[in-house]
Amino acid sequence: MTEKTDWTKSSWRNFTALQQPNWPDEAKVDEVLQTISNLPPLVFAGEIRDLKLQLAKASAGEAFLLQGGDCSEEFARCTAPNIRETLKVLLQMAVILTYAGGKPVVKVGRIAGQYAKPRSSDTEMVNGMEIPSYRGDMVNSVEPTPEARIPNPENMLKGYYLAASTLNLLRAFTRGGFAALHRVQAWNQEFVKQSPMGRSYERLAKQISQAINFMQTIGIPTDTPQFRQAQFFTSHEALLLGYEEALTREDSTTGGWYDCSAHMLWIGDRTRQIDGAHIEFLRGVLNPVGMKVGPRHDIDEILAIIEKLNPDNEPGRMTLITRFGAREIEKYLPPLLRAIKKEGINVVWSCDPMHANIRKTRSGHKTRSFDDILSELRCFFELHWAEGTVPGGVHFELTGDDVTECTGGARQLLDDQLGENYLTTCDPRLNAEQSLEMAFQIAEMIRS
Repeated sequence: MTEKTDWTKSSWRNFTALQQPNWPDEAKVDEVLQTISNLPPLVFAGEIRDLKLQLAKASAGEAFLLQGGDCSEEFARCTAPNIRETLKVLLQMAVILTYAGGKPVVKVGRIAGQYAKPRSSDTEMVNGMEIPSYRGDMVNSVEPTPEARIPNPENMLKGYYLAASTLNLLRAFTRGGFAALHRVQAWNQEFVKQSPMGRSYERLAKQISQAINFMQTIGIPTDTPQFRQAQFFTSHEALLLGYEEALTREDSTTGGWYDCSAHMLWIGDRTRQIDGAHIEFLRGVLNPVGMKVGPRHDIDEILAIIEKLNPDNEPGRMTLITRFGAREIEKYLPPLLRAIKKEGINVVWSCDPMHANIRKTRSGHKTRSFDDILSELRCFFELHWAEGTVPGGVHFELTGDDVTECTGGARQLLDDQLGENYLTTCDPRLNAEQSLEMAFQIAEMIRS
């Protein structure tokens, strides 16, 4: 493994760091970060290594990455029911992809840390008044007043504790019986159960239950971790570098450095400058790293960034999360696939079909069309098949709630219905029913 003798967990401070809050009191920031640096890690190096091994299989086409969750987690929604419903829909999607698609699924949530968000400007106009932009609950408040938008470093400490609470509940759910395959039918939410997708899921769940009963009948034990537990990993955008540094620890068994705020971190389209602070920080931690790639990319720069982040070409280290949009993917993805393939670079190819498909309705709601999302996904798979590369995963913004934020799907949600239950403070998410429908569609593509 390449020695990073010129890297420390704070060496990023010598580089330009974009998308950082304008903290009014740097001394207070330092005090909060010192407190966090003395608190226990949120995840552990061994878990991170487990995820990297599974992602290595996804890069080779032997597994499939399912990454999903909230656009931007809200502190107020860190409750047991909300965490359970998000986990439940991801477990349902994973079961559909595994059983109908025929591949093991690597389950990674955008959860327990997705509290900060990049913005295109430091300020925004609200009701004719210019105020600081909302940068996620870990920085300031969504309430549109100048006072609420002042960045508060104490929010980082609150974010740590809420992430710890979320992880505690996720571990209890995934290891304490809630995620057992025997309960696969019990995961169906009431509002989904009555829908076409809910009925499709119910049929699949019955087939799985029958298979488990058959195994029990012929004497194959099903009271094993493979049946009783689920492996579930966390991820978020590594945006607030001070917070990430505070949770970066040296592993006592290997001596390597791991960012213990999450199992997987990703770098956004706005912060992947090769000479920037985010790349400098992430090149030294041993977590799996995702990188968002949108239309405004330079292929040579992408290759140079990958070389910097993964000089040993380690399988499972790098995930490229493409976000081109349904109308642009055919233009931008093939040249990128060819360049990576030509260089023999190991990556997990994942599709984010959400971010480049946003539109605004006449009522002012930001939304995404289910058909556009599905169209980009289909094109993603077809282009990989044409180029002889591996479509290794998907990346969704979704929720287990019955929200009305994305149009279309089996219930054909229309623009004028978005106001019925539009809850997001950030970008529109698929609801549970739309998520299941998407999973059935992806399973067909995986099986093809």
